[in-house]
Amino acid sequence: MERRPTTLLAELTHRCPLHCPYCSNPIDLARSQTELSTDDWKRVFTQARSLGVLQLGLSGGEPLVRRDLESLVAHAHTLGLYQTLVTSALGLTRERAERLKAAGLEHVQISFQDADRVAAERIAGTRSWDAKHQAASWIKELDFAFSVNVVLHRANLDHLTEIIDMAAALGADRIELANTQYYGWAVINRESLMPTRAQIERSESIVDRAVEKYRGKMQIIYVLPDYYSEFPKPCQGGWGNFYLVVAPDGRTMPCHAASQITSLSFDNVRDHDVEWIWQESSAFRAYRGDEWMREPCRSCPRKHVDFGGCRCQAFALTGDAARADPVCTLTSDRALIDAMLDGEPPALGYTYREMGRSAEPAVAAHI
Repeated sequence: MERRPTTLLAELTHRCPLHCPYCSNPIDLARSQTELSTDDWKRVFTQARSLGVLQLGLSGGEPLVRRDLESLVAHAHTLGLYQTLVTSALGLTRERAERLKAAGLEHVQISFQDADRVAAERIAGTRSWDAKHQAASWIKELDFAFSVNVVLHRANLDHLTEIIDMAAALGADRIELANTQYYGWAVINRESLMPTRAQIERSESIVDRAVEKYRGKMQIIYVLPDYYSEFPKPCQGGWGNFYLVVAPDGRTMPCHAASQITSLSFDNVRDHDVEWIWQESSAFRAYRGDEWMREPCRSCPRKHVDFGGCRCQAFALTGDAARADPVCTLTSDRALIDAMLDGEPPALGYTYREMGRSAEPAVAAHI
């Protein structure tokens, strides 16, 4: 079966003014000196579009630190790609928002950490509340499609009603409530981030009521936490089926967390074109389809529903990316998850994401 990607996530940089303890970027962050050039990124966009990509996410880190962002947006616009800027909004000015609009940007997604100023800035690790709310007002005034994204965890789940209401008050067309995925920095902070079972049960009913309250006004997307599910999610619609990610240094992967699977080698767009990587690279072919599956996945009727679950999660928890996702209750590895869920949650305390962990200071926040 021929597979064509529909979505490209372009991680333009790992530089970021926030220090979120759940950041899914790798612990060993790419330095700015290794980032793809403007011409490199334009070539990647052109090749991806030729391969069939329709949607482009401009992400990071913080993509606003790239001075060539407007040029990249303009090039992607000429290709007919629908673009979403995924941003903390720190460093955004009205003038720059106007330039991005003129260049052809359609959609802006701003991350928020909580509905309470003190809590939000504690989670972000820096002052950010005023800048985010001001940016949201400019995004609405300039008539971008506007999404709010909030990563949920133990420290903010009890404010879920207020978070949803805040997004509506900001004028968001859509809010994505995504429970923490335990990759990157979130693995280090997992014990402090993991919600309690009672929090999860309350959150589901809160979301159900909010969906009715804001029906026709704001779309609410709620992503259940993996660890509390009976079966795993069909991660990105299956490994290498629809989604590709290009990291700041040009490595190309089937998902944003895949670089943490150290048993794989990821080809670089500096060495190969996007189509060759998609079709021929060993990393994309490693877990595509079902030939790689072992039991219980191989004979499971769900194998074409959830594709064996998340390869990154399997690797993080078992050291073997070819094992069934331990979230699945049909595998003996589920005991790893249950042991974590049955433990007493520790006091809140985070190791914050710092560019300094890769010998480079974080870019200064414009607040």
